[in-house]
This record gives sequence, C-alpha cells and structure tokens, in this order.
Amino acid sequence: MDIRPFGVEMWMNEFETKCDLNLAETCVESITLGQLFEMADVKDSILDQLSAIKMTYGAIEGSDRLRDAISGLYTNQSRDNILTTHGTIGANSLVHQTLVARGDHVISVIPTYQQHYSIPESIGADIELLHLRPEQDFLPDLAALRAMVRPDTKLIAINNPNNPTGALMGQAMLEEIVEIARSVDAWLLCDEVYRGTDQEGDGMTAAVADLYEKGISTAGMSKAYSLAGLRVGWISGPKEMLHDVMIHRDYNTISVGQIDELLAAMALENRDKILARAQEITRKNLQIVEEWIEEQPLISWVKPKSGTTALLKYDLPMTSRDLCVTLLKEEGVMLTPGSAMDMEGWLRLGYTNPTTDLVAGLAKFSVFLKRHAA
Repeated sequence: MDIRPFGVEMWMNEFETKCDLNLAETCVESITLGQLFEMADVKDSILDQLSAIKMTYGAIEGSDRLRDAISGLYTNQSRDNILTTHGTIGANSLVHQTLVARGDHVISVIPTYQQHYSIPESIGADIELLHLRPEQDFLPDLAALRAMVRPDTKLIAINNPNNPTGALMGQAMLEEIVEIARSVDAWLLCDEVYRGTDQEGDGMTAAVADLYEKGISTAGMSKAYSLAGLRVGWISGPKEMLHDVMIHRDYNTISVGQIDELLAAMALENRDKILARAQEITRKNLQIVEEWIEEQPLISWVKPKSGTTALLKYDLPMTSRDLCVTLLKEEGVMLTPGSAMDMEGWLRLGYTNPTTDLVAGLAKFSVFLKRHAA
C-alpha cells in the first residue's frame, strides 16, 4: 500500500520538541493523573484498584464500564454500539479500512484530518474533495455536496467540530447532510474528536451516530478531555458495522490496555468537571486570540465556533512552512504551516495550551510580524 506522508504529524515530529512555546498543540491543556484522581475522588483508593488488576488483555471490545460511559455521550447509542480503539486515529483508520475498497467513490471535506482522504486514496478509492471555503465560514456547500454524490458513493467523511478551522455544523446542517447520504445509501463518517468544546451552550454538538442509521461517530480522550496520553478512542455506530470493523481490528489491536480503559471510564464518569475546565480554557483563550487579531494588520481569520484550533490567513511574501520555520528559529514559537494540511497561505494556531504560553507566544509572533512586514 502506497500512502502520502501525513503532513501534520511529520511537522509535529520534526519540531515539537524544539520550540519554547508550542502554539501548534491541538489538545486542551493536558491534565495530570493526580488531577484526574482528584476529580474522580479516588485519590485514597486508586492504588488498591490498580493493584487488583491482573494484566491480561482485558475485554476485547472494550470494558463494559468504559463502553457504558461512552454510550452516555450519545442519545441513541448503547454499549453494543461502541467499540474502543487506540485513539481516534485508530478509530478513523479502522472505519476507512473496513468500509472502503478499491474503486469505491468516497467524498471528504478538506481541510480536515488527513486520514479522511489519504487512507481512502491509498486503498485505491475514487476520492473526491469538498473544499471548505472562508467566504462560507468553512462550512460545507450542501448544493455542491448534492452534486458530488453518486449512486455508487460509498462513504462521506466529515469532521465536526472541524480541525483546523474550528467551524461548527449545527444539528440542522448535519440532518441535511444525513439526507444527502441517505439519498444514495452512503455511509456517513463524522470525526467528532473535538466534540464538547463549542464556544456556546453546553459545548456539545449533535452526533452523527444519533442522527442516521448509517452514521458513524469517532472520538477519543485526547482533545476536550485532556488525556491524550491514554491513547483511548472509540467508534460509535450500527452493530453490524462494528462486527465488520472487528474483523480488521483483530489484526492490529486485540484490545485496548486495561489501565487506559479504567482511567478513561473514570474520566468520562466525571466528564462534567473535565468539560467545564475545557470550556473555561477554550473560551477564555479564544477571546485572547480575537483581541490579538484585531491589532494585527497582516492576519485575518474566520473566528472558530468550536474546537481548539484556528486557521490564520497571513499577508507576507513567504510560504507557510518558511514562515513557521523562521518564526521557530527567531522567536521559539511553533505554529503549524497550512501546507501540512493542503492549505497553503494559512497557519494553524492551537490556542488551548496554558494561557500564559498563549499570551507569550502571541506577543513574540507580533514582534516577528512587525519585523518581516518591512
């Protein structure tokens, strides 16, 4: 199988340990295990719980406790509609590998997480891209999507809230996309790893798995839940589809680690506290970014409605990679170049790292912009 290099991951691998201020991070500032134990009120009992675990493979499909906790994130999903994976990246990969075959027609939005178009492309699918445009607030053009679907369309892949734009599709738009998918009997995969970070309300967007009989939602513990180190994700969808996924999963997963699943269940059972923390950080920090952009003549954007990242349009005569490498060398600040996401001319800013780092990083970026504006 021939596959394109994963642009964002290659960039992160190359520079993540070489910066002073990381404004490329996409997770809400990670919590410590101590913070998790305090939120779950298990500081005095956790060692006993861990000591009692016999280190076998554990439950193959995911522990009942964790799958019950995950199903509580949805309105129409039960334990049997959930399968745990190694992160959301594992969930997405398994769905594509299970449903897509050579020659299948697959539609993906772009920009998005590169898995959703590069994996089908590597399988030999007929991949067609629906471009999200700033003049439409980076929301999909539904008329264009209707024109793209065909009787043989196998899968439509979307990302809500969107990475990297922070665009947010509400339930009404999602239901329109469901009707488009249903019109050709296509699967609808929605990567919902940023769900829970909406800038308004309770932070939670409707899930595609709850809206469509062939809807699949993927998510995990990394972004809104600040526990990327657990490497726990999941697929939520029809039981028959999960059975087919299991055939592929047996070849690369066996099971997710028991300790990881225990801690993930503990976190989801206390998600009100974790999400309240996440929303405090995302909403406060986005306001800081908005105020900063108002003072920057060389930077423009479409303000995110959710998520942890924003796309910035810059007005300088250099490629996005050159800008990011130069910024890193001169100021120690790391952003992600748009070229890593097939969005040349843009930069991705991760704004949910520690607020002090964000403020310091933006100040240094301001200095950089003034220096190179001359």
